[in-house]
Amino acid sequence: MRIVSLLPSATEIVAVLGLTDHLVGISHECDYPEEIRDRPRVTRCEIHGSDLPSSAIDAWVRDTLASRGTLYTLEEELIRGLRPDLILTQQLCDVCAVNYGSVAAYAATLPKRPRLINLEPTRLADIYADIRLVAQAADVPERAEAVIAELEQRVESVVSLVARAANRPKCFLMEWIDPPFCGGHWNPELVELAGGVDPIGRKGQPSRRVSWEEIHRTDPDAVLLACCGFGLERTRREMALLAGKTEWQSLRAVREGRVYLVDGSTYFSRPGPRIVDSLEMLAHMLHPEVVPATAASVIPARV
Repeated sequence: MRIVSLLPSATEIVAVLGLTDHLVGISHECDYPEEIRDRPRVTRCEIHGSDLPSSAIDAWVRDTLASRGTLYTLEEELIRGLRPDLILTQQLCDVCAVNYGSVAAYAATLPKRPRLINLEPTRLADIYADIRLVAQAADVPERAEAVIAELEQRVESVVSLVARAANRPKCFLMEWIDPPFCGGHWNPELVELAGGVDPIGRKGQPSRRVSWEEIHRTDPDAVLLACCGFGLERTRREMALLAGKTEWQSLRAVREGRVYLVDGSTYFSRPGPRIVDSLEMLAHMLHPEVVPATAASVIPARV
């Protein structure tokens, strides 16, 4: 089985199933686990790794999708030489990875047509289903059940711990800063499981742009900056965009010092096995009195 993964989350699923030896190609964004980083990169993006500000990235994404329909380029000759039996891709979000239609059209031109698996999770249960799907395609279904059982046990542990908390704070999970976007898909569900309420997020639906008026109206108890595609240091730099905004400074969470940063690229934006790490981090952030800190953690911001 020769596997090409076009998604960081899919690569992590392959790894957790013990299939890294079968992974012959990965996307330009795949970075975990360490042992996969030497695999050929089969996608690229013009602005990957750039220092453009949030607003410029947002404008480039909108303009490029309107003109080209995709933000990414497949390294077609490289993939052809890798002779994949299985390509893991997605149809969930054109901003997150290569357009599914482009992948399907290209796969149809290969001498030996690979199987395409579309991973399209919108909730936590869908992430479990994706793990099963990849395991079945690789003929190791029993491995998926062991992985999922452990993840479910960890989720149940979090739910049990936060049940002891005295309150359920309002938490605005912010997926983009300029312009502001609320959390979508699985992230509002994570807030709920972590013992909070996301008054703006769209559970099971795509993230959306929100107004500062809407954010101010909900006046959250806590704000988590989990910027899609950004690591911790990049998110920290982006916070400078908020410093001069009256609407931001007047939020209760900001006044009371309950603003936190996280590596959104590694955790909250990546629907693979480490999504449960995201839940544990979030639960500790909202309820440190009952949920212990984990190895990876959210970082209090200086606001």
